[in-house]
Amino acid sequence: MKKVIETIEGAMELGGTKKDIVLVVLSGIALLLSMFDWNLPFNIAWVAIIFCGLPIVVEAIIGLITEFDIKADLLVSLALIASVCIGEDFAAGEIAFIMQIGGLLEELTVAKARAGIENLVHLTPQTARVLTDSGEKIVPAEQVAVGDRLRVLPGETVPVDGIILSGHTSVNQAVMTGESLPVDKGIGDEVSSGTVNQFGAFEMRAVRVGEDSSIQRMIKLVQTADAGKAKIVGLADRWATWIVVIALSAAAITWLVSGEIIRAVTILVVFCPCSLVLATPTAIMAAIGNATKHGFLVREGDALERLAGVTKITFDKTGTLTYGTPKVTAVKSTDSRFCEDDIYTFVAEAEQLSEHPIGKAIVKSYQETGNRALEDCRDFKMLPGRGVSAIVCGKRILAGNRELLRENGIVLENAHKEEVQTHLDNGCTVTYVGIEDGFAGYIVLSDTIREESREMIRSMKDLLVSPVLLTGDTANAANAIGQKLCIEEIKAECLPEDKLQVIREFQDGGDRVCMIGDGINDAPALKKADVGIAMGGIGSDIAIDAADITLVDDEVKELPHLLALSKRMMKTITLNLSFSMLLNFVAIVLAITGILNPVVGALVHNAGSVLVIINSAILLQWKMAGTKPGK
Repeated sequence: MKKVIETIEGAMELGGTKKDIVLVVLSGIALLLSMFDWNLPFNIAWVAIIFCGLPIVVEAIIGLITEFDIKADLLVSLALIASVCIGEDFAAGEIAFIMQIGGLLEELTVAKARAGIENLVHLTPQTARVLTDSGEKIVPAEQVAVGDRLRVLPGETVPVDGIILSGHTSVNQAVMTGESLPVDKGIGDEVSSGTVNQFGAFEMRAVRVGEDSSIQRMIKLVQTADAGKAKIVGLADRWATWIVVIALSAAAITWLVSGEIIRAVTILVVFCPCSLVLATPTAIMAAIGNATKHGFLVREGDALERLAGVTKITFDKTGTLTYGTPKVTAVKSTDSRFCEDDIYTFVAEAEQLSEHPIGKAIVKSYQETGNRALEDCRDFKMLPGRGVSAIVCGKRILAGNRELLRENGIVLENAHKEEVQTHLDNGCTVTYVGIEDGFAGYIVLSDTIREESREMIRSMKDLLVSPVLLTGDTANAANAIGQKLCIEEIKAECLPEDKLQVIREFQDGGDRVCMIGDGINDAPALKKADVGIAMGGIGSDIAIDAADITLVDDEVKELPHLLALSKRMMKTITLNLSFSMLLNFVAIVLAITGILNPVVGALVHNAGSVLVIINSAILLQWKMAGTKPGK
């Protein structure tokens, strides 16, 4: 029996949404043509019955036999079969046609296949350079053992977790922390698998390998994060058992009392939950259309339903609430021979040839201020994990971290250290500047808050949703951003598993959580949250694939509209359902009294379905009060 059922299920595959649309169109045309007398040996309505009705009947039988699963399809099947048995082919075809439309709308809202896990696996290093007594040997990364000595060249991905034994470099850790700026690393510092070595070569000792490495743990998190995410079941299916029992009972009693089978069939027809089935998917489709106008790509059909119930919304910082690109926010001269403009110009000219993101940011910021054109520097040297050295206007310029100055015998006074520490405490990055053999000043860079972030947070609070800052940045930087945006709840220094744990704790406490992020490190949290929203413009492909919704153009000011739209959509669905049930109740009473026959009954509940669709369509043009028209 199981083999037979599997064969039937395979035969019922229609080949996708495009073929379903073709069948719906053909069935609709057939129903229209069936209203005319063509003197054919069969009713053209049978086209709709076969194309749209037969799959419903077969699915209902399979579900009933294999799992005793009573869904709305069972009542639809009873109405179809009863209508055909008494010769009401049009009524049967009309029921099949409406149900097929409902099923098609639901199918259109189903999520596309995700490639997030597959893309994340591609980040896993494939090979490693193992140092042995006989020299360097390239082996598959999974063969690296704890204690092995490895070499990592510039541009390569760190194969396993470990500790640097020799060399200095800068490592891009965005895959783990989400922060855009690379981190300087030296002897004794830890490095994680999946992070990228940007400049200097170094040797390391393997500490965590294979399934214990950071990148593999993240893959596991993403694979399991949404296992417990509840899927919303259609109301008609939730109530299907009671609907079937009531419909059969009412039809049987009416037949016994009146002796007219046509009244019993009419009851089954009007009891058919077409408008109930259409109530939710039509509203969802209209809301998705509205969201698209405001820059959102909704990947999960029920994501907006889940979004309407969220009580907390967690934000990643870098690239979400901020632009994710550092800019120069302050320049300080500590040498009376040079003013701030001199320091800025010297460093920008020295950094022209630098490949380091901080150096590029200084040059870009300098050029955006409209200062004079940069002149060429001489004797440029890139010092991995330290900074740069170059001759500008005949002077040796050093620009980098404290280690660079210390190695060149330049010492900071305590007063200067305190000034710099104030900026560091606020989450800024500081580039120290040495000219010849003395400390000349420093340049402060920081990520800038998006202009619309403050108003967006305020609107979220107005919608009774609590914002939470969830970031891999330091506590000082996170608190500084939180204070500016009026976010009271802040979780700092979060690794991917930490973000996941925070969301799990919120959910265990009864909150429904929406996560908004852009980085690979946000992927597990995006999947674990009740609703995940990824930034589409600057977001990684993996974050986008892990999310339910993508904000295509990164306009975070549209987020309150999406949240308000989801709540409006749920009100529309409630109204649709209430109207559908009231209409069915009235139609049943009329069917019991014999006022309605099967054909008229089918038309009545068909009219109800049309009204449901019209009410849902109003969502297409709805906009939150105070917002501009969609794009």
